[in-house]
Amino acid sequence: MGSRLWMAGLATLLPCGCVLCGALGRDPLCPPCRAQFCGAATCRCPACAEPLADAAGAQPCGRCLARRPAYDATVAAVSYAMPLDRLVLELKFGGRLAHARLFAGLLADAVRAAPALVAPELLCPVPLAPGRLAERGFNQALEMARPLGRLLNIAVAPRLAQRVQETSAQSRLRGGARQANIAHVFAVPERAAVAGRHIGIVDDVMSSGQTLQELAAVLKRHGATRVTNLVFARTPPHR
Repeated sequence: MGSRLWMAGLATLLPCGCVLCGALGRDPLCPPCRAQFCGAATCRCPACAEPLADAAGAQPCGRCLARRPAYDATVAAVSYAMPLDRLVLELKFGGRLAHARLFAGLLADAVRAAPALVAPELLCPVPLAPGRLAERGFNQALEMARPLGRLLNIAVAPRLAQRVQETSAQSRLRGGARQANIAHVFAVPERAAVAGRHIGIVDDVMSSGQTLQELAAVLKRHGATRVTNLVFARTPPHR
C-alpha cells in the first residue's frame, strides 16, 4: 500500500511527456492533443463501427444490413490514422506497454459514451498463437483488456479463447485471403464459461473485421448470447 502511494506521489512530482507532442504534463496525452485527435465523436455503424454520414444516425451500415456479422456491436475509441497509428505500432512492435493503459482509458471513455450500449459481462482479449506470443513477449490485446476491465468493472478472461493455429499477419493480406487466413484458428476450451453470457472481445485495431468475425462466430457457437467488439482504433473504409 505504501509503495503504491509513494509511486502515485512521485508521478505528480515528475511530469511525463505527451506521447504525441512531447509537452510536459501529468498525463500521457496532453489536453490539446486529446481534444484534437480523440475529442471529435465520429458517427459509426453500431455493428461494425465503420464511419457513417451524420444523417445515418444509429442505423447499421448497408453491409451489415445485407449480411449481419456474428458480432452484435462494435465500439471504437479512435480512427486508425496519423498520428495515433504510430502509437499502435509502438505498442505492438516496440513494446511500449504504457500505451496499452492509454488505449484502455480512451476506450473506456468511448464505451461509457456509446448510446444504449449494453456492457459485456466478460472481456475476452483476442488471443495470440503461442509462437507469435513467444516472439513478441506479450499480447497487446490482453495488456489493454486488464486496465479496461478495471475501469469498467468487468472481469477479464485471458484464456476464454485460444488460437490453435499459427497464421500470417492479417495486415499483410487483402480481400478473401484474410478470411481464408483466419478461418478455424480459434477454439473455446470451456463452453460453460461462454454459454448464456455477453462477451466483449478486446483488440487494438479493427481493419477488415475478419479476425473479430471469426472469434465472435466461435463464441456464438459455444452459446454466447451477445458479442461486442471493444477496439481502440478502426481503420478507414478503404483499408
